Amino acid sequence: MLLSDVVATSATVAATRSRKAKVAAIAALLAVATPDEVETVTAYVGGALRQRRTGLGWRGLSSLPDPAVDPSLTVAEVDAAFDAIAELSGSGSQAARSAAVAELFGRATEPEQSWLRGVVTGAVRQGALDSLVQEGLAVAAEVPLAAVRRAAMLAGSTVAVAPVAFDGVDALAAVGLEVGRPVVPMLASSAPSVAEALVKAGKGAQVAVDVKLDGIRIQVHRSGSEVIVATRSLEDITARLPEVVEVARSLPATSFVLDGEALALDDAGRPRPFQETASRTAMTDGIVVTPYFFDVLHLDGVDLLDAPASERAAALERLVPPEHRVPRLVTASADDAEAFLADTLGSGHEGVVVKSLTAPYDAGRRGASWVKVKPVHTLDLVVLAVEWGSGRRDGWLSNIHLGARDPSSGELVMLGKTFKGMTDEMLAWQTERFTELALAPAEIRAHYVVPVRPEQVVEIAFDGVQRSTRYPGGVALRFARVVRYRDDKPVAEIDTIDTVRSYLA
Repeated sequence: MLLSDVVATSATVAATRSRKAKVAAIAALLAVATPDEVETVTAYVGGALRQRRTGLGWRGLSSLPDPAVDPSLTVAEVDAAFDAIAELSGSGSQAARSAAVAELFGRATEPEQSWLRGVVTGAVRQGALDSLVQEGLAVAAEVPLAAVRRAAMLAGSTVAVAPVAFDGVDALAAVGLEVGRPVVPMLASSAPSVAEALVKAGKGAQVAVDVKLDGIRIQVHRSGSEVIVATRSLEDITARLPEVVEVARSLPATSFVLDGEALALDDAGRPRPFQETASRTAMTDGIVVTPYFFDVLHLDGVDLLDAPASERAAALERLVPPEHRVPRLVTASADDAEAFLADTLGSGHEGVVVKSLTAPYDAGRRGASWVKVKPVHTLDLVVLAVEWGSGRRDGWLSNIHLGARDPSSGELVMLGKTFKGMTDEMLAWQTERFTELALAPAEIRAHYVVPVRPEQVVEIAFDGVQRSTRYPGGVALRFARVVRYRDDKPVAEIDTIDTVRSYLA
């Protein structure tokens, strides 16, 4: 397959807001990919490379050779070129990387160069989120979407199961949980109150009310003495958290997969600021984290994904001692749950998660089985643009434009902007960060509003949502302020415009 076929499909997907049309275009492309090409084509149509890191950025792509007149690059050649670029290191690697870029981009037409630059820097704006790619794959392979979703969650990515999908539904069903291969974690929806969360998750029955820890989401796999610790984005951070590995090896089992949080505590046993906990992913010295687990997906040869939560909880209690389990209350009483929330807040934690006791572990999904409750409304949004400050903020990138995800189209929808809650340290950090993400870095000083690549997730606190004709989403946040930047969350997990609208009075 030629790269030009992928680029043309990307343009088609970007040109329509119709989810059905996007899926149809993706399916048509995947249907003609060969077995050797389908993984790469699946990644590319989703706007990503197969290589996690290439060493390339906007600066390395600022000066490109003249484009080719006619398309000739194949998908396989492009993937091989990025493989070679990713492997470059050591003395002379910068010159070798520049030469490899010149060779690859010199064979690309103008539309291909633009697309390649976008996919390298994460700036492909086509609205083809992973959920849309999964739908397209299901159509192309003529298999149920539910089978594709489940296999992708268990395999860790849609790209990994793309070839399997064309082998049929039985092949997808054979993709199971594998100890040592992280799966996409289950996620929680939101509710404004404990009472509403109990109705949503329990429907009148007993529920589990877990303390919501503000730490690093971790998934711990152990097979014998081998331990793997992964983040919510499936990054392997085993070497960075030796204290978690030590706890995992101490547990009385041969193999397991645990879901939990790693949290830094102060001398009084209260949680330290999230930024201090998160700094451990950068190997910061002096910060010790403690693991707390709230679910078990596999135990000694038995997969528990489809078991009810009550059964998984019993297995967790047998395996993990209380000092490493997330505190939990089982109740059907809203009053008892409210008291538990009050105690939780008094201990310095941010809220609770109300969980159905009958639901399976729905990997990768955000539904009604887990419902988080925080006393302050917060949303995880993405920064779409930033404005230069004035007065005492002159010279800093200050006011940020906020976007939520439209689940029907995959587009990012602006719903307001804010400069509140920013410390001087935060302003300095975000000025550097958004300079790196600027879509036109060479012209960054020429415009008041600086569009940026939509990669930085930010947690926003707000007092309410009101209708507004000023922004494309038709709503605006009241008294929005920055809580923190979330480097631990991918853009695919930001809140949807539907969630934002649910807060309308």
